[in-house]
Amino acid sequence: MKSTFFTFLSFFLFIACKKEIKPASRNWQIISENVKFKDDVNTLQLKSGKFDYALPTSKLPFKKVILLNASLVGYFTELGLEGNIIGISSPEYVYSKKVHQLIEEGKMQTVGNEQKYDMEKIIALKPDVIFTNYIASFENTYDLIKKNGIEIIFINEYLEQNPLEKSKYLLIFGKLLNNEKKAVTKIEEIQKSYDSLKTLANTAANKPIVLANEMYGNQWFLPGGKSNLAQFISDANGKYINADNSETKAIPMSFEEVFVKAQKAQYWVNVGNHQNRNELLQINPNYTKLPVYNNGEMYTITGRTNGKSNDYFESGVVRADLVLKDYIKIFHPELLPNYQLTYLSELK
Repeated sequence: MKSTFFTFLSFFLFIACKKEIKPASRNWQIISENVKFKDDVNTLQLKSGKFDYALPTSKLPFKKVILLNASLVGYFTELGLEGNIIGISSPEYVYSKKVHQLIEEGKMQTVGNEQKYDMEKIIALKPDVIFTNYIASFENTYDLIKKNGIEIIFINEYLEQNPLEKSKYLLIFGKLLNNEKKAVTKIEEIQKSYDSLKTLANTAANKPIVLANEMYGNQWFLPGGKSNLAQFISDANGKYINADNSETKAIPMSFEEVFVKAQKAQYWVNVGNHQNRNELLQINPNYTKLPVYNNGEMYTITGRTNGKSNDYFESGVVRADLVLKDYIKIFHPELLPNYQLTYLSELK
């Protein structure tokens, strides 16, 4: 009996000890393979791609922010944090009416464009932080910003191919700007909506074949089979013509190569920002050879545009559920009879 008792006791203690051993990454909030963060002693640890940050909690939350990329604006509008933005570059590419209102009121400053930033103004504004996509050619500018004691954090949300992981970047901004509860609520709502829509799409009896993008010059950059767009098409219960490809990036192809793959395509989506089909032909008259051009349905991403701005690349970055809803409405209109497209628009 004693032997049995001690054997059982030893096993119990072994299991208990094993439970106390926590992996180093246990406390990390995982956004994707590229991004994660966690609270540490007196710091917030943030890993964003190849960049590591140890942000002193004494400097958080950030209150004065400069954005150097329009694609990041969507996260701020979704959280109602536009008022924290004191400077922004290339506002002509920003769709948000609230942002333009703040600029008009003088509460938000323009700090240059993607060609050249106004460093004097950036330094004079004394931001708590600058958020931007990382562009290697701007390394000297980044160094100058850092030398002036300004925190700069690189957020490359465009690299994410999973739509919901891109949406989850809300958690980063919620954490850094003291709006974490709202960020969590928003993500849960988007996730629930997305999953529900995906389930609905799978009830459709058919699975239409889909072509995407258009030609630039002599090449058709067809999104890879593991790309963000390919994921949307799949989740909307469509059959993407390049689904068997294993790349996340766009694959340059000739018109002839795409022509062969697109013979049975019924839908053509993300056809740029053209106003009509004739305009498209001015770029490449060979499009008339495509069966989908003559007999299928075509959709641009011009549902919400204003000048150079396009909300598909702004709030659409965050609201993966609404983007998916658009594709479902296109491929399976009978499933969403009362829904009107948000980001996409039919090309007549």
